[in-house]
Amino acid sequence: MSDRDDKLAEVTATTDVNRIEAPITWKAYFMVAFAAFGGIYFGYDSGYINGVKAMPYFINQQTGKPYPPPNPTDEETAAFALEAWRDSLITSILSAGTFFGAIIAGDIADFIGRRMTIIVGCTIFMVGVILQTASAGLGLLVAGRLIAGFGVGFVSAIIILYMSECSPRKIRGAVVAGYQFAITIGLLLAACVDYATQNRMDTGSYRIPIAIQMLWALLLGGGIAFLPDSPRYFVKRGKLDQAAKSLSRLRGQPISSDFVQNELAEIVANHEYELQVVPQGSYWSSWANCFKGSLRTPSSNLRRTILGTSMQMMQQWTGVNFIFYFGTTFFNQLGTINNPFLISLVTTLVNVCSTPISFWTIERFGRRPLLIWGALGMLICEFLVAIMGTVDGDNPATVRAMIAFICIYIFFFASTWGPGAWVVIGEIFPLPIRSRGVGLSTASNWLWNCIITVITPYLVNEDKAFLQAKVFFLWGALCTACFVYAYLLVPETKGLSLEQVDKMLEETTPRTSSRWVPHTTFAAELGMTEKGTLAPEIVQDVERKGSVV
Repeated sequence: MSDRDDKLAEVTATTDVNRIEAPITWKAYFMVAFAAFGGIYFGYDSGYINGVKAMPYFINQQTGKPYPPPNPTDEETAAFALEAWRDSLITSILSAGTFFGAIIAGDIADFIGRRMTIIVGCTIFMVGVILQTASAGLGLLVAGRLIAGFGVGFVSAIIILYMSECSPRKIRGAVVAGYQFAITIGLLLAACVDYATQNRMDTGSYRIPIAIQMLWALLLGGGIAFLPDSPRYFVKRGKLDQAAKSLSRLRGQPISSDFVQNELAEIVANHEYELQVVPQGSYWSSWANCFKGSLRTPSSNLRRTILGTSMQMMQQWTGVNFIFYFGTTFFNQLGTINNPFLISLVTTLVNVCSTPISFWTIERFGRRPLLIWGALGMLICEFLVAIMGTVDGDNPATVRAMIAFICIYIFFFASTWGPGAWVVIGEIFPLPIRSRGVGLSTASNWLWNCIITVITPYLVNEDKAFLQAKVFFLWGALCTACFVYAYLLVPETKGLSLEQVDKMLEETTPRTSSRWVPHTTFAAELGMTEKGTLAPEIVQDVERKGSVV
């Protein structure tokens, strides 16, 4: 490789599908794994509100309702709660912000890079946290959660994009699953802090859980500033020299290494191929590219966009956030539980302990089997909880059995759909639309998160539908849809580079994808010189087109 006018003159390529990536080093592993830390701030922000909404001081401050007398009746306990509309607004407004933040983040990540977009998201988030901490009423709290939502939307979309583009293919699933594990850690930390402050009779009861979020944003934003940006981002912008430097740092190899050169050549050749399939155009046409192609073709951009957005919709349909957002309220409604905060803490702990299993299973068995069998396990547990609660919900022994099956249901989610959905959306999009595709998919997650948090209080609150355990019939039916969806539509991407995923989608269907093996490289297909380098016209074309965003 030589350097001329800050452009790469040549890039060594390979025809060997096993040499398109450098061996994994501990340095490379820890560099991409650090980005998973972003899940803590996502999880904590999602989880703390569950406990805060049930704190006596917070309820009194927001509604003006008098505190219940000592030894209150079930009716008095149920009446001392946020109204359905207030509960819905406080919970769902964050998701509204994250929806728009995730969509905007895709564009920003293509302009200023993945790393800088994450740092910007952390900054916006901290502004929202400051407003929430300062709040003493509904207005400022809602405004703060909306602004914080924008920041969470930036980070939740681009962290997945960053990790997927930087991780070695053999551990990509485990690294992205680490993001889901970090989310569960955040949920657990939120539950612990809520548990510690729940009985404070001052503003510290809710301000302490809110303010702690600042720490996670500072750690993530400050730490990621020292990591390299995605090499695939630099290729998309035509900055191949910077892409080579980034790959060198991420893989722990010198720039002149054949491994760095071969991987860069494959990324460049694949990007050139994708640009030939769907040519670049104006800003709006680049958005339209996300929806081009036939719905019947697994490799079309339209099919991939629908797969990504529907995957995140299905993850929300599993109903797990009902437990993490409204679990304290639900367990309180069962009437036979003395400390619903403690039960919520237990379910969160099950979530944390179950997720690391996916680090191994997602690379050993693949994405597709985990999603299929995970949905089956969840739907069985949910229907059992619904039936038991409907038939014998006043029996303490039955309630204990319900809680046990809820914990098993959380185990299935945490070890399958929790990490699996995030892994898949980071892998299925081609580079020209990847940032927008991941952004749209993440926005779908937050849109459905918002929809569910808006309607759930009306399903379970005493002054509304008051479904109690019957709500699990709904979650069970939706998980049945997840089972069918995973079997029919989800491809297997285990062990493939992001470029090989493109080729696999062209040559297989979801149900035959697990049997596909790489048989050529994009560099070999598009053209190599006799010296074994990528054809110079390909390098020049990618550099030239990269100057147009």
